[in-house]
Amino acid sequence: MLYLALGAALLSLFVWMGRGRPILKRREWRFIAAAFSIVSFAGAAVAGLRGAWAPTVVLVVLGLWSAATTRQGGPTAPRPTRGDRMSTEEARSILGVGPDATAEEIQAAYTRLMRLAHPDKGGTTGLAAQLNAARDRLLRGG
Repeated sequence: MLYLALGAALLSLFVWMGRGRPILKRREWRFIAAAFSIVSFAGAAVAGLRGAWAPTVVLVVLGLWSAATTRQGGPTAPRPTRGDRMSTEEARSILGVGPDATAEEIQAAYTRLMRLAHPDKGGTTGLAAQLNAARDRLLRGG
């Protein structure tokens, strides 16, 4: 129980130091969450073998939660608000198309970049949102 209290104190100190800004980048967050998950499951196995069922359940739940956050990727950048409107020049710059680009060229540039920047392929949600907004701005005028 002492180790859980020390871990909670360390986590509180870590969160307090961040004060709303991400301390760890995406890869570091995933590594730490995965390591914490493995340690939690190992601790649950040891506690279960000793017959301490309450700590076993707590450690299994913490391990599952940590494994789920590993997949999510940790802290992300804040999303732009509706008031942040993208100009046509910014949209063209993001997609890398010229002022005389056709709808097919815009869609091809969007598809090519989205293959690299999609969150399922290791990209970020913020970059994918920017690509979506740029495509929408150029194709739909929105």
